[in-house]
Amino acid sequence: MPVVTLPDGSKREYAQALTVLAVAADIGPGLAKATLAGKIDGVVVDASTPINQNVKLAIITDRDEVGLEVIRHSCAHLLAQAVKDLYPDAQVTIGPVIEDGFYYDFSFKRGFTEADLAKIEKKMTEFAKQDLKVTRKESTRDDAVKFFKGIGEVYKAEIIESIPADEVLSLYSQGEFTDLCRGPHVPSTGKLKAFKLMKVAGAYWRGDSNNEMLQRIYGTAWANKKDLKAYLFRIEEAEKRDHRKIGKKLDLYHTQEEAPGMVFWHAKGWTIYLQVVAYIRKTIAAAGYHEVHTPMIVDRSLWEKSGHADKFGDDMFAVHAENREYAVKPMNCPCHIQIYNQGLKSYRDLPLRMAEFGSCHRNEPSGTLHGLMRLRSFVQDDAHIFCTEAQVQDEVSSFIDLLFSVYKDFGFNDVLVKLSTRPDPAHRVGSEEEWDKAERALEESLDAKSLEWTLQPGEGAFYGPKIEFSLKDCLGRVWQCGTIQVDFSMPARLDASYVAEDGSKQVPVMLHRAILGSLERFIGILIEEHAGSLPLWLAPIQAVILTITDEQNEYAKKIEKILKKQGIRVESDLRNEKIGFKIREHTLQRIPYQLVIGKREQEENTVAVRTRKGEDQGAIDPESLAEKLIQEIASHGV
Repeated sequence: MPVVTLPDGSKREYAQALTVLAVAADIGPGLAKATLAGKIDGVVVDASTPINQNVKLAIITDRDEVGLEVIRHSCAHLLAQAVKDLYPDAQVTIGPVIEDGFYYDFSFKRGFTEADLAKIEKKMTEFAKQDLKVTRKESTRDDAVKFFKGIGEVYKAEIIESIPADEVLSLYSQGEFTDLCRGPHVPSTGKLKAFKLMKVAGAYWRGDSNNEMLQRIYGTAWANKKDLKAYLFRIEEAEKRDHRKIGKKLDLYHTQEEAPGMVFWHAKGWTIYLQVVAYIRKTIAAAGYHEVHTPMIVDRSLWEKSGHADKFGDDMFAVHAENREYAVKPMNCPCHIQIYNQGLKSYRDLPLRMAEFGSCHRNEPSGTLHGLMRLRSFVQDDAHIFCTEAQVQDEVSSFIDLLFSVYKDFGFNDVLVKLSTRPDPAHRVGSEEEWDKAERALEESLDAKSLEWTLQPGEGAFYGPKIEFSLKDCLGRVWQCGTIQVDFSMPARLDASYVAEDGSKQVPVMLHRAILGSLERFIGILIEEHAGSLPLWLAPIQAVILTITDEQNEYAKKIEKILKKQGIRVESDLRNEKIGFKIREHTLQRIPYQLVIGKREQEENTVAVRTRKGEDQGAIDPESLAEKLIQEIASHGV
């Protein structure tokens, strides 16, 4: 007589074994209809799974995050079923769940086209409407190999042959289609109501470039059509906001094959970069940081001593000269310890906050490079705080306040916080005691701030746990930017010390912290957040003067001089073009203010002010305009 304990603590006793779906039906017909799967004692299972002993059970519906994963997993099978029905010569391989959707890889000599995707999606819809029952059966490895070879699926058979012989496998079937899978899956295809195929791409069999190029079809799936529509809207908006396209259109930067993963900043883009640096420089100086600068290339022995050579060796660029091996620095921390080590330090010198706009290089795989978001050469707003163990919590608390203030000035108010703890022992340095202290210090700092945070077990850096701060943008996308990490290990490895109040020699705690992370990546985020229409203080050109005829040219130059003297970034467009043409062109360039000058404005010593949104703000004299712009810039806290 199994007893089922539900999430609310209530218990239901049954006279005989029954399935997850039967329990849902016993609770209510509405729940049974909505059931996608179950969670028995913490393990996600099919709705058809029998319960024959006492268990803790949660019914999974499309309202649960794991329910959405089940839907997406099942949609991958639905995709494979549709492809096999339409193109029997195609062979199936694997089809996992990914963020926001799924994909499936096929071996298909002809290759798929965009037109094929429409046909496949239509067939998927047909199978979904047929509400085909999804069934599971277990098989031995050898029987599964025999089955898939028998139906000509050699790739699937090869996958199964690599599985240990004594492992019991599960096969899922729907209609005429059967696939190897651990599951779980939806009870029937009728549960799959909101999906769309997105694109086709290439992928090597088993990820090996020496193997055959397969056809990968990507799709997205959601609980309902409303969520699907919202996602497709976000994708469309993200496409419009792509910083790579905007960067080209606004002449901000470019990359090229001769320097992969490295940025060629153009004048306008570099202006944005310098504004960000100036703001951070001013902000951290006020917070008690001392800015330093360290070498780009350092002897490899330092990186071996710090532990970076073991951890990042393959990602470090090497330089050989005069029979010595150097490394281009992938990060700044060991170099900052070298500055700290110059001269005897006392407890009275701590905390010591050392900051650097440090240029770092990492040999990222070429396939991962992506505009400003993933580079091989980048600059961090990096800093390291050397302090006593007793000062850790105060320093972390002060940093959190600083970080939230900076994000607010950049227009980000929705910040997600995560605590990442110690990774696997093979991928970390330091004692268990040190990790215990470090993790406890960060956790207590977060709790003292009454911040909501989530735990990421095993995601800490190799030298210490960390708090990660992620921004949620206007499209709901999450960007991990800031971080603070407690490090009890590296200072000792690199011989850092201070004289304590009792005269003893002690090792300082080192806090690694960044607010923006990579400056290049953060600028890419800003471009996408604002779709290129950056706030006035960040805009590379803040105002443009547009003349209606050549008669206003000298007056325009006078206005430009007045505004530039007040620090406004302004240009004049004196071309012999129609004013409507000029307005459209500079609107597309996202310039915040257009200052139109005609005969009347010249006579009255004013300018007609338009915003990039097309708002007419009327005529205003140059001095009042300069004051207005300066006040708007100051209102952003800069």
